[in-house]
Amino acid sequence: MKTKVWAHRGASAYAPENTLEAFKLAIEQHADGVELDVQLTKDGRLAVIHDETIDRTCNGTGYVKNFTMAELKQFTCNKTHPEYSSAVIPELKDVLKLLKPTNLTVNIELKTGIYRYKGIEEKVLRMVEKIGMEDRVIYSSFHHPSIVKINKINPEAKTGILFSDGWIDVIYYARLIGADALHPSLNHMRSKKLIKECRKKKIPLHVWTVDDADVMKYLAEQRIGAIITNYPDIARKVVVDNE
Repeated sequence: MKTKVWAHRGASAYAPENTLEAFKLAIEQHADGVELDVQLTKDGRLAVIHDETIDRTCNGTGYVKNFTMAELKQFTCNKTHPEYSSAVIPELKDVLKLLKPTNLTVNIELKTGIYRYKGIEEKVLRMVEKIGMEDRVIYSSFHHPSIVKINKINPEAKTGILFSDGWIDVIYYARLIGADALHPSLNHMRSKKLIKECRKKKIPLHVWTVDDADVMKYLAEQRIGAIITNYPDIARKVVVDNE
């Protein structure tokens, strides 16, 4: 199995994260998929943004949940890449429409760890179904009750558990709650045991955030499921070189 390259919040090393510009660049850089984050706005829309506030990425301040989608779109989100003067927070439906003509996988992270965003699981599933991309989406979250809820609403949905701290028998736990994949932070790759166990038990590893070429090479050699990276162009070259 060849390791896939998933663009972390799009090609976010080169364009503002979680924007249409970053996702377009991920397509151009031949990523196999993208990872993105979803939160709920004041009017119940699905905004694609990582932080609970807009402060770090946009020319404004405040919580996503306190703005309507229309209000959020008034802000420019180019603090990390000022050359993108028209970048804004996109709505999930617009990102899915952009990606639908491609063959890219979409990893949707539900940002329910701090604010529970009541009903977000149903809204995301309904939007993915409306766009007709059910077979290309995997849902993940650090707040694992969201994963359980996704699986309860749609047992056919693919899910992965995000984690960064130490776990005992995380593969058993993932299967217990019905998750299909593990989404560990890169520091867990210091243990060859986890890679070996996942291979043995046929559970995919989707690792974040991998930006070092040597580490990419190692993970590609291990044939892990996916490298989640801010540099999809570099990861693509590394993976191709290790085929």
